[in-house]
Amino acid sequence: MNKQTNVMRIYITIVCISVLQGLQYGPTPVLAGISEHYPSVSQSMVQMLITAPALVGMVFALLCGVLVTKISKKKLLLAAALVAFLSGMAPLLVDNFWFLLAMRLVYGFSLGLATALNTAVVAEWFEGDARVIAMGVQSASVGAGIALIGALSGQLGNKYFANSYFINIIGAISFILILFCLPDTGISEAEGGKGAKVNSRVFLIALLAFLENLFLISYTTNIAMHIEGSFENSASMAGMLTSVFSGAQIVIGLLLGIVSKVTKKATMTTAMFSFAIGAAVLVAFPANLPMLCIGSFLCGFSQGCFIPTSMVEASNAVPAAAAAMAAGILSSANCLGQIVSPFVLNTLARTFFGSAAPGNVYKLCSIGMVISGIAAWFIMRENNTGDGSQ
Repeated sequence: MNKQTNVMRIYITIVCISVLQGLQYGPTPVLAGISEHYPSVSQSMVQMLITAPALVGMVFALLCGVLVTKISKKKLLLAAALVAFLSGMAPLLVDNFWFLLAMRLVYGFSLGLATALNTAVVAEWFEGDARVIAMGVQSASVGAGIALIGALSGQLGNKYFANSYFINIIGAISFILILFCLPDTGISEAEGGKGAKVNSRVFLIALLAFLENLFLISYTTNIAMHIEGSFENSASMAGMLTSVFSGAQIVIGLLLGIVSKVTKKATMTTAMFSFAIGAAVLVAFPANLPMLCIGSFLCGFSQGCFIPTSMVEASNAVPAAAAAMAAGILSSANCLGQIVSPFVLNTLARTFFGSAAPGNVYKLCSIGMVISGIAAWFIMRENNTGDGSQ
């Protein structure tokens, strides 16, 4: 196998892992339908179908640094793909919200491994500018996965929400492609030694990642309810807007190398400000489709720019042997932000605006992202040294 073929197979693997991550957002277009079907379940609990996987994902993302010293990355990723498929299809057999939530928690195993190992695979096979480009492709792949999943899930679940569960067949497809495309490089013995130490820079980046995800996840947990009643076939419309959100992630992912050269240390600040503007647009134009698309694009731009940039910054701050550990810490911060988001944001929205209506949540997030973006500018400006390849 020549080097070029090897690289192409790695890129295919990165796309597959990214799509596994995208399955987190599978229920997004049908959240309103699920809420109507289970009227006794609170809005915050229904939103947990999106954020609950992050609870388990956080644990397994942290464990990744240890797991790769016992089990190869390829075997872990195959397990992640299989679990994503089985846990996603199982709710078709049982019409019960709590079973559905339990299966989403099981899917969290796949989410945690995929999030951490995607960065670890990139760090193992790419260096320098090639790593930035590969992380951009990774981000674009996540965006493409969310777009595909959002569009198909919305269409499948438009008449009956449970039909959207068939989207999890993607897990089986990913299993097959990873099986044939990813070389098995064995366990990562060095990652359990001295080289696996991380530094304060990683934790500061993780703090910013927590804030980004605390506000960012509000887009997917609220968009279906935000437009409910404003359009016919609102599930399909929510799926379409989610695809616009993801489309922005694809665009910025492919252009990340260029964007990062222009914005330099302000890349993460730029991403946070983008979401702040996008959320404000969603609030101002809740029934205007073109403006909703613009707001969704700006929100998606934030995710597509921030997530891969933070991963590159974290992996560059440590030796290659600690890449999985750094990715695990960052992934855990991402997951923690998503987990607490519905409860924190809904509570704060009630406190400051009188209700947890989606529009009020978006107002809160717009303000929060501006403050976080300013903090990111100071942190990244003052913290320019690392121990890795940077």
